[in-house]
Amino acid sequence: MKKQILVTGGTGYIGSHTVVELQEAGFEVVIIDNLSNSNIEVLDAIKKITGQSPGFEKLDLACKKSTADFFEKYNKIEAIIHFAAYKAVGESVQKPLDYYQNNLNSLMNLLENMKRHQIQHLVFSSSCTVYGQPDKLPVTESTPRKPAESPYGNTKAICEDILRDFSNVNPEINCVALRYFNPIGAHPSALIGELPLGVPNNLVPFITQTAAGIRKELSVFGNDYNTPDGTAIRDYINVVDLSQAHVVSINRLIEGKHKANYEFFNIGTGNGFSVMQLVKTFIEVNKVNLPYKITDRRAGDIEKIWADTSYANSELGWKAQKSIEETLQSAWEWEKNVRNLN
Repeated sequence: MKKQILVTGGTGYIGSHTVVELQEAGFEVVIIDNLSNSNIEVLDAIKKITGQSPGFEKLDLACKKSTADFFEKYNKIEAIIHFAAYKAVGESVQKPLDYYQNNLNSLMNLLENMKRHQIQHLVFSSSCTVYGQPDKLPVTESTPRKPAESPYGNTKAICEDILRDFSNVNPEINCVALRYFNPIGAHPSALIGELPLGVPNNLVPFITQTAAGIRKELSVFGNDYNTPDGTAIRDYINVVDLSQAHVVSINRLIEGKHKANYEFFNIGTGNGFSVMQLVKTFIEVNKVNLPYKITDRRAGDIEKIWADTSYANSELGWKAQKSIEETLQSAWEWEKNVRNLN
């Protein structure tokens, strides 16, 4: 019998790719999503790719009663991957209370029900934002966390603290936090990808929408950082590689291979690319025109960060495989497909 995994935020960008990888690895998936930043049509795309329809419930995890009712209905869940959260750095600076209410309450409601229904395994979607601007690069898992540069980043740090404290007093519950660097790209089928509602907050969808003529020009936030070309540096990881790290983590927990009941891993490529490098690579590999302008720095952004992934590579047996060129090509194929530009 297939093991049932709950994926919260499963119609979102990373969630949908992870659902595909889970189904292809032989798991049965149930999705919770409130569709605040995703589309219900994603379910059809997942079925086209895998031949299977995941279960789906539309609900808000920040609502205690709705969450409790869900777990009464679904009583065969073996493990949870928790993506559902507000995630825009800039917006979180403007709307801090929304971010604290949504991101913290949804996790606490989940944990409460895990305890009540004896669900032992959770993989949490964390972020490299918990490191702030590190003193030393690359970032390892022993790099000290710093005060976050944004309320969004702070919610991820607080959620990690909640997981650590909760698993400490409930040793039967095992949690893995995956600290993502910058997920980009799309599934090679071009059937799912990053499609934010409204104006994109992330760089690559803004690039692809500008190339598609939906946005007039790309804004590059700041060219006076202490980096070789003055633009901010990030570790950009292909979303399929990232999704596979979740499958590996779920298996680690279910098979009892974890070494503590709260673990955390850096999930990136180990390479830093600047914003301008990314823009120029996108233009080169896709042979498109991409108008852009330099604007002021954006509140909450850090200067440079990239991962040391050796611990995740050795401990999880996982490694990012896809090149930046292949990843940027997949992002453009997805954009063309969704806009009917092929």
